[in-house]
Amino acid sequence: MATPVSLTSSNNTGATAQVQAKDDKPLSPAARAKAELNASIVQASLSVSINSSNEPMSVVLKTALTGINEALKNDFGDNAIQNAASQDNTPEGTAGRIVSLSTAFFEAYKQQHPGEDEGELLNKFMDTIKGGVEQGFKEAREVLEGLNVLNGELASNIDKTYELVQKGFDDFLAAQQTRINGAKDGAEDAAGKAEKAA
Repeated sequence: MATPVSLTSSNNTGATAQVQAKDDKPLSPAARAKAELNASIVQASLSVSINSSNEPMSVVLKTALTGINEALKNDFGDNAIQNAASQDNTPEGTAGRIVSLSTAFFEAYKQQHPGEDEGELLNKFMDTIKGGVEQGFKEAREVLEGLNVLNGELASNIDKTYELVQKGFDDFLAAQQTRINGAKDGAEDAAGKAEKAA
């Protein structure tokens, strides 16, 4: 059974939430992060305006990053990616942050799996972060549908953000595959020259 939590806003904007277990036992970092996300989603839901697409887009970012954090948790622990406080919440800005924050973990992911083929690691890494993004976008859509604001410009902005994230992931994957293949070709060329010289 989940530990009940008490959420209280510490300022008028609701940007910071204090999370405390009702029985005064400390929450685990994962439970605290989930409770803080829930508090921020509730706060965002209170301030959603049908005419404003920026605040709901921050819900998309938060839930996508939470999904990525969950997917990366086994390799990097809780809160692998931290959400910044003030951000550009346009589809381009949101997608750019999701892509850059998540793909930045590839080098560390490789270090967590020494000796494995880099091409295979790249595919596993991409499957991991794409799974996190899928989960995050699904949850964001559910939250916004529950608020009855997932329509019109907001719905198209979420779809555009999702498409931009997928394109960003495809670009990252292509660049990494080119780098990996170039390194393999260079190693094969060097081995061939060394063999001829011997």
